[in-house]
Amino acid sequence: MTGDVWLPVRADEIPGLPEGLNYRFWNGEPDFPADPSDCAYYVVPYMQGAETAVRPLPDMTSLRVVQTLSAGVDHVQSGLKYLRPGVQLCNARGVHDASTAELALTLILSSLRGIPDFVRAQERGEWRSGFRPALADKNVLILGYGAIGSAIEDRLVPFEVARVARVARSARTAERGPVHQLTDLPGLLPDADIVVVATPLTEDTRGLVDADFLGRMKNGALLVNVSRGPVVDTKALLTEVESGRLTAALDVTDPEPLPREHPLWQAPGVLISPHVGGPTSAFLPRAKRLLAAQLTRYAAGEPLGNVVHTTG
Repeated sequence: MTGDVWLPVRADEIPGLPEGLNYRFWNGEPDFPADPSDCAYYVVPYMQGAETAVRPLPDMTSLRVVQTLSAGVDHVQSGLKYLRPGVQLCNARGVHDASTAELALTLILSSLRGIPDFVRAQERGEWRSGFRPALADKNVLILGYGAIGSAIEDRLVPFEVARVARVARSARTAERGPVHQLTDLPGLLPDADIVVVATPLTEDTRGLVDADFLGRMKNGALLVNVSRGPVVDTKALLTEVESGRLTAALDVTDPEPLPREHPLWQAPGVLISPHVGGPTSAFLPRAKRLLAAQLTRYAAGEPLGNVVHTTG
């Protein structure tokens, strides 16, 4: 294969990379490592923002592959119009399953057991006990039953949940049971004590969790969002949490970052983490394994994995 490979991790730090490719290191620095027109395989810098991600794309006239290190690809969508037909866009399915699933469980347990209240009480030196709901015996609905949704269910099972309802774009049968299609949501939401949103952001899912969706959730239910902020209608969510009818645990928000004065910060029953589902110690080893596997296929002329779009 001819052309450069741009990596946001230095090539000598990635075990198993194939020989014979011309590796360039670029992690979003102001200066490019080489002429973008010579780049054939572009691995997008991780968590550097959409502006950085798309900056070299207009000049990448020889590009064959865009590889993200995130499960979502919405941060590069605006740059695809610059690319010639036939460029493959690959995501990082599998890289963030463990980290994001861990955070989803952390948010669920922290919200149910009142950990934020305990932390605030500790800062004041107050011993505040009380009765809190458990995760055991709860009905959980996972919206977006892909690799991350499946990993979340794997971690829910030991907590003795009563039932897990799985929802994805289309119906199918997964290893743990049936997966419902999106059109089944209205009938499933009223039974869920906890709704975990793990769906990618697409035109179909933008604003999916709207006033009607939230209105169908049972009183006292918990909404957990570990996907993308715009999947949830922030104004509609504020109405529900400020009334005390629902609670929420959000790793992502709309807008993001959340401005200091935004009412979500002070809304009752809301726990916010600053989009940290992916960046943990589990990320880099899995990202390196993905890159080694993908580039080995690329060098051998074999079909790539995780292809989510091909420019036309």
